[in-house]
Amino acid sequence: MQPYKKITISGIGEIFLRRNPNARHYSLRVDSGKVFATIPRGGKEDEMIDFINSKHNRIRQMLQKSPERPMLNENTDFKATTFSMKICRINQPNIYAALKNDVLTILCPETIDFSATHIQEKLWKIIEGALRHEAKRLLPIRLKELADKHNFKYSAVKINNSRTHWGSCTAKCNINLSLSLMLLPQHLIDYVLIHELCHTVEMNHGNHFHAILDKATDGKAEVLRKELKTHKML
Repeated sequence: MQPYKKITISGIGEIFLRRNPNARHYSLRVDSGKVFATIPRGGKEDEMIDFINSKHNRIRQMLQKSPERPMLNENTDFKATTFSMKICRINQPNIYAALKNDVLTILCPETIDFSATHIQEKLWKIIEGALRHEAKRLLPIRLKELADKHNFKYSAVKINNSRTHWGSCTAKCNINLSLSLMLLPQHLIDYVLIHELCHTVEMNHGNHFHAILDKATDGKAEVLRKELKTHKML
């Protein structure tokens, strides 16, 4: 694949454009406030631009669901379910991070430029790694506890970095959980886990599914669903 080319589209802003010889269709995705466009083999840039212009409303909706991440620096107040974060400048040449005693400490060189894109990407990768560590440590245990409590059966559990779904359940009862769950309060983590466990009985979101979910959440499913919508993924 070619590297990304930055273009500007009126009404949207910057678009990161590149060709992928393995792609079959023109496609768009949004990640952390950035719009990425893929041109398939044999495709043309002007046709890609026409495709983008035809998707203005869809792109705006995608940007709302995946907004640009705030800039991280020594003044950032970041708290996850099981740890808080502290960024410090010290006299050293490299970035160093450690998760200990419920604090993710990130030590940065005194001269670091926090506005640099590659620095922000590195810091968010560190946070992602800490969230993944905590998700793998805690979520499988909690899922089993809730499954045993409510008499659900599932095949396997996997932690991923989905930024569009808190969780999912396959037809084979394999449950996928986003590491972004570690940004939620415990009662909402439990709600998502129970939601996916309910899919091991009913795959769709019909009346039967909602009846099972409501029973497993003591009649609080709708309240919890609305509260979950107020939270953002990583």
